[in-house]
Amino acid sequence: MQLTDSKGRHYTIILEPGKEYHTHRGALAHDDLIGKPEGSLITSAANTSYLAMRPLLPDYVLSMPRGAQVIYPKDAAQIVMWGDIFPGARVLEAGAGSGALTCSLLRAVGDQGKVISYEVRQDHADHAVRNVEQFFGKVPDNWSLTVADLAEHPSAADGGEVDRVILDMLAPWDVLPTVRNALIPGGVLVVYVATTTQLSRVTEALREQQCWTEPESWETMMRPWHVVGLAVRPEHRMIAHTAFLLTARRLADGVVTPKPQRRPTSTGNN
Repeated sequence: MQLTDSKGRHYTIILEPGKEYHTHRGALAHDDLIGKPEGSLITSAANTSYLAMRPLLPDYVLSMPRGAQVIYPKDAAQIVMWGDIFPGARVLEAGAGSGALTCSLLRAVGDQGKVISYEVRQDHADHAVRNVEQFFGKVPDNWSLTVADLAEHPSAADGGEVDRVILDMLAPWDVLPTVRNALIPGGVLVVYVATTTQLSRVTEALREQQCWTEPESWETMMRPWHVVGLAVRPEHRMIAHTAFLLTARRLADGVVTPKPQRRPTSTGNN
């Protein structure tokens, strides 16, 4: 349950009969919330009111315990959209981290889809399992998490065929041979990187493989707005750079990447 005070501050709790949640403005009895509909108000022992709602997935991601840095909601939304994650898709994820993006992927593929996650660090994998289990109420049957390098994933010929691949790792160019062998023709690759150096290197590595469409890359910035009557202005703070996203699609075997046509630059005098 997510509690929101009059200043817009959020507090996420797990309700248990007989328990209390202590704030700097008094204790809140869990029993006062259990059984009430969402959108109810609860009052603390110090007479402070809180609005009670079940947290949305973005709320859960921002409050979840984490080992690795999470992929923030604005980027997760871009990944699901531009990665074309559809119900029934088989999605291969490298770099499960704390499980934030995994939750979005599992929701998008639905019960008929499958998410196959890899994570090289056991401590990060443990966080991912706990966070996914807490959000869904159990570990989903259509999710597998392997503590290993993505390079160990079988090729399509060995039963490792997937529709989409998401890479969130330090050196994504190292696993591109594995990705190429697992992804179906027409499948989408999405790469999440933090720096321009990583972006440049993975882009050139994709071009060298000559089995991808021309990579496209971008970043997303989100600016909230303050709206009170006629006072409409941007907030003083915005969610600026968090990462770069890159997408490319797998070509059919034997097809060479079409050479992009670029407009020549003007270098001489008139």
